[in-house]
Amino acid sequence: MSLSKLLAGAFAALASLMAFPATAQHAKYLVTTEWLEKNLNDPKVRVIEVSVNPGLFERGHIPGASNVNWHTDLVDTVNRDIAPPKQFQALLERAGVNTDSTVVLYGDNNNWFAAWGAWIFDIYGIDNVKILDGGRKKWEAEGRPQSNSVKVLAAGNARPKDANPALRAHLQDVLAVARKDKQDVLVDIRSADEYNGKIFAPNGVPELAVRAGHVPGAVNVTWSKLVAEDGTFKSADELRAIYQAVGVDGSKPIITYCRIGERSSHSWFALRKLLGYDVRNYDGSWTEYGNSVGSPISNPSGTVWGKT
Repeated sequence: MSLSKLLAGAFAALASLMAFPATAQHAKYLVTTEWLEKNLNDPKVRVIEVSVNPGLFERGHIPGASNVNWHTDLVDTVNRDIAPPKQFQALLERAGVNTDSTVVLYGDNNNWFAAWGAWIFDIYGIDNVKILDGGRKKWEAEGRPQSNSVKVLAAGNARPKDANPALRAHLQDVLAVARKDKQDVLVDIRSADEYNGKIFAPNGVPELAVRAGHVPGAVNVTWSKLVAEDGTFKSADELRAIYQAVGVDGSKPIITYCRIGERSSHSWFALRKLLGYDVRNYDGSWTEYGNSVGSPISNPSGTVWGKT
């Protein structure tokens, strides 16, 4: 065999080995609609819907799924914080999550809030948590079974561990990057118009900041670039190329942010779970940062709040 063929074979084998972990990451943290339908009756599978639009779960949901309300179950409504341990433990018990459960999260809005759920589950050290690739949209589009009855489950025995600070960024962390005291990479996953300061927030949303623009130095990778038309995540190679195009290659710690932390949870999931990068989600996001007195911003459009 010629040297060129030997080298070609070696490079092909190396490429295959390099691709395998990325494929494995998808399989480890995502399930397909086909897989879930086949495993709905598995007593160790716990399905949890985390949608934001009211009434969706009641009108029809994946059979056996538990309903989790993002506004009240996964956040501390008084302190503007993530759900505290006791509140999260009550959720685990109600959803029948055991130490040996495989938890599958799904929801509306392209799984934004399901990804928030995955982030909270990870913060509290709950293992074997996956997202239904394509979420509610894909399940419905394929005409898969739905139910409008609620299944009562035996209380789960899983318990939250101490919150993992390595998964969450706070205002002071982002300020340190903005002021170049830290070298983390900031990834703003909002729309280009939000990032450039042309608009303060998408139409119709109640959470606003009095300033428009983005954190200085942040790169803009809109969350929607990460998914196909049906809402499923793109391949690891495609995701890696999208981020490499703006200089994000995983060589430095990453902080994702959006407006209130839900869209950035989706990008956090792609970067941390599917690509294996060191990533924290900044759930305070632009509603905190943009309202923070004295925090530096970049506003290319020069939009001023209250000015007509």
